[in-house]
Parts: sequence; C-alpha cells; structure tokens
Amino acid sequence: MNRWGDTSDPAPERQGLRQDACRCFDQSLPNPRARVGFHTERQDTSAPGWQHLLELVDEAAADGREEFGPLTGLSPEERRQVITLPPSIAKLTAVRHLMLYGSNLVRIPPEIGSMTSLEEFTPYTSYRLHWFPYEITRCRKLTRSTVSTRALFGNEKLRPPFPRLRSARNSVADLDPENLDPRRWGSTAVRRCSVCNGPIAHGGFRQVWISLRVATDTLPLLVGACSSDCVAELPEGAVGFITAPHSGGRVEQPASDWD
Repeated sequence: MNRWGDTSDPAPERQGLRQDACRCFDQSLPNPRARVGFHTERQDTSAPGWQHLLELVDEAAADGREEFGPLTGLSPEERRQVITLPPSIAKLTAVRHLMLYGSNLVRIPPEIGSMTSLEEFTPYTSYRLHWFPYEITRCRKLTRSTVSTRALFGNEKLRPPFPRLRSARNSVADLDPENLDPRRWGSTAVRRCSVCNGPIAHGGFRQVWISLRVATDTLPLLVGACSSDCVAELPEGAVGFITAPHSGGRVEQPASDWD
C-alpha cells in the first residue's frame, strides 16, 4: 500500500510539472542565507487546478469523508497551479487525515483551524511550505504529522532565519485585511485574530512568530493578533527554539543539536 496515496506521476519526465523549485534557502546545507522572505505568489483563482480543487472540497464536505487527499484528483499541471487551499476547507469538519504530499503550496489558510476532527496532517515533500498559521493549534485532535522540516523557517537542523515582520498597528484603517500583499504579510487576507478569534477589522493588527510542537513536529507558526494582550496569551515556544514570540529578522536562535 502506498502510504502517501496515489500522488506519483507515472511519467518521470513530467514530475517537474507539479511542483516549482524553491530557492528561499538551501534545504540541504547548513549556514543558509542571512535573510529570507515570504513567497509572493497569489493564487490564480481562474486556473483549472483551483476550480477543480474547489469542486473536490465541496464533494468531500458533502459526503463527510474522513480522509482527504485532493492532489490525487488533480493532474500534475493542475497541482502546480494550486499554491494554497481555499477558505472552504473550514467545511471539512469530518476529515481526520489531510494528505498534501508533494504539493506546490506556499501557504495554508487559517481556516484549517476549523477542521476540528483532524488527527493526521501530511504535507510531506511540500518544499515551498515554510510556515503554518497559528490557527492549526485549534485542531485539538491532531496527533500525527509528517512535515519536511528542513523546509521550515528556523528549523533545528539548518537554523534558517525567519522573515522580518511588519511593525504592530493600533488601527487597520489604512490596511485592507481582505487584500494583503503576501510579500509583506505572508498571507493575502486576515479576517480574525489567531488567538481570540475576534474580528481584526475592529482593532489593531500585529504579527509574531512562535515555534510550537504540533502533533509530531515543531512548526514555525505565524500569529496575526488583534492586540498585545492576545500576544501575551501565547504559550511558551518549544524547547530548543526561541521560546518567546518574536518578529523575525536577525534574531539569535539556539544552537542546533545537529551541528
């Protein structure tokens, strides 16, 4: 049995069509570049792959399936067109295993936190996926994960840096939370506070990084909070990582045990 689902392409010469190369930092050698940034791509919502994915999410929500591996239903070309998941994954409340092996994703939407039955998360070999939304911690049943940790910001094997986050804002009057620049904010939209789930539009906005143990792996989580009080509510970071919330950039990370 193929543990990862049918995600292989029978034509080896076509495998490059399903995943773009990532050069954010060297994922095989230590001492990576001093600065990194977010992926800047926006999802093309007119692409056939995206339209097909929307249909697959609706089908999975309608039939209440417990395992969801949408990439198995897409052609290699369509897989490459998908760089995020739609907010409609919030409807997948029966899914226990989310399979995203070998994806071309660069971000996961915060709506993953609504997948309350999720027990296993497998984005393995998704080499362009460097961080996750803090909302994934709302998946209280999540106990198993398979993540390519060398692709993660701040990972313990290579210690690549984190993107530098923007200064805190006490108001979002001059910011369109539904249309953010991913180069600056990592995401293209933020609707609710990652911590209290309150609406961002009613208050300020600040982002911080925190590394936490989620299921089997320690993940760099991006928090979008509505206030400093919500930031103060965050738990202590994982052992061996920066324990306090931080804004990325040139931060001193603990020495790696892998040296």
